[in-house]
Amino acid sequence: MNIAMPPVSELIVAALLLLSGVVVLAAAVGLLRLRDFFLRMHASALVATLAAWIVTLASIVHFSVRSGGLALHVWLITVVLAIATPVTTLVLARTALFRRRQAGDALPPPLSGRTGS
Repeated sequence: MNIAMPPVSELIVAALLLLSGVVVLAAAVGLLRLRDFFLRMHASALVATLAAWIVTLASIVHFSVRSGGLALHVWLITVVLAIATPVTTLVLARTALFRRRQAGDALPPPLSGRTGS
């Protein structure tokens, strides 16, 4: 069944997708401007999550209008991303710290103020 979408909903979906693109562009600028790997990693993880939520909202609007009812099946993608992005960020951070230790580079101080036990 091919149901045409009303122009208002098409404009909403297009605006949300453009907003997501602007958010990702801001992340790209942040990757170029931030000086440290950890800052770049943090900024890109946050922005990727925000952009994914915006695209999910656009998808919900699109599929809800086309089907005539509330379509929430797209949330599954966002839930997976909400779990995978922080885990990936943590693994990348630990790997970078390990490589710095192996290279003998100066490490940032621990958050608790202790030097270890």
